[in-house]
Amino acid sequence: SFLQGSKLEIPLWLAKGLHDSKRRIISVELPKIYREAWRTVFSADANVVDLHKMGPYYYGFGSQLLNFENPENPEIAQTILQASLSWGWLCVTCLCSLQTFVARFRRIMDSSQNAYNEDTSALVARLDELERALFQVGQKGLNDFQCWEKGQASQITASSLVQNYGKRKLAEVDG
Repeated sequence: SFLQGSKLEIPLWLAKGLHDSKRRIISVELPKIYREAWRTVFSADANVVDLHKMGPYYYGFGSQLLNFENPENPEIAQTILQASLSWGWLCVTCLCSLQTFVARFRRIMDSSQNAYNEDTSALVARLDELERALFQVGQKGLNDFQCWEKGQASQITASSLVQNYGKRKLAEVDG
């Protein structure tokens, strides 16, 4: 048993269940990376922060924290906002890391485009999982472009959707 006022680290899914609108069995404290001191660091220079070390799912986890009533939610939301608006990969409520994401996005994409046939492990080690996915997309685009430039690209074919559309049109004409 636990005494009232005890502090525990518990999984997010359990905290959500114990803090729902009906029960309020627990109160939730923000992890340090989402508190005001860290938001100040992000606004000064987001690129110096090792997001992966602080939590590999910074943007996604931060958006989940918005489910808990916290007076800092508007500021957290502002920090994550750009990720959801720019990419549409996160739900509309994950508005927490806009400034952080935007500040880091340009550097991530520049790095992905300027690291052809190089070891990128040091570059991606400090990235959140969303940022790693963006880096990989940038690398794939660069590699595909390099192959195309060298004439090594595969033959372009019509998508199955376009091919099926053509077949439907012929069926309508014949019918």
